Amino acid sequence: MTDTIEPTDAELAVLPETGTGELRLDLARRLAAEALGTAFLLIAVVGSGIMASQLSTDVGLQLLENSIATGGALVGLILMFGAVSGAHLNPAVTLVDRLLGSTTSRDAGLYVVAQVVGACVGTVVGNLMFELPAVGLSPRHRSSGALWLSEVVATVGLLLVIQGCVRTGRAAAVPFAVGAWITGAYWFTSSTSFANPAVTVARTLSDSFAGIAPSSAPMFVGMQLVGTAIAFGLVRLLYPQPTSPTEESP
Repeated sequence: MTDTIEPTDAELAVLPETGTGELRLDLARRLAAEALGTAFLLIAVVGSGIMASQLSTDVGLQLLENSIATGGALVGLILMFGAVSGAHLNPAVTLVDRLLGSTTSRDAGLYVVAQVVGACVGTVVGNLMFELPAVGLSPRHRSSGALWLSEVVATVGLLLVIQGCVRTGRAAAVPFAVGAWITGAYWFTSSTSFANPAVTVARTLSDSFAGIAPSSAPMFVGMQLVGTAIAFGLVRLLYPQPTSPTEESP
């Protein structure tokens, strides 16, 4: 979930071995990483939710198991794919990157498509790993002002954690900071911190502990986009100039 740096036209002109074919291959690699990474994320979210339900009848313990598995998986996934695509794994992260000028509209749009497709595939795999129907629409309605506010808070916090690390020269800390934030936000938000439009859409496809009813998903996504807009404004306010990794961070 770190910034990816696109080569400028001037840079391309002086790279003798860089051509259109190689650029397309690079984009294909990045899109594959985003799709695969988001798929693994949903496998972790859905799979751990199902396993938690099978291991315990206590909702608090189920949430603990689900949150630890998700936070741990995020650390591994960002370390795994960060050097390939930036490991956004989240349309909100990609949108902030686009607003900050760190990527192009074309690449951002393709990233979002890859993330949503990957998330849906990951949910199907998670269902199948526990012998559930490949697609089972969730009946779990999650709809209230408190839940919507929670999604705004969770999304703002997540994006500030990422950009706060990246723009102060501490990008290496992002995997651990994101994993810690999501694990914690499972507990201090009433929505259990979806904070990711692709994850929200995909979780409608699992009739399990991790599911969300399709009718509840649009407001969750809407509140996540509101959180994204707020986070962008706060990033511009708090971190107006990125700091290089060699500069001392406060």
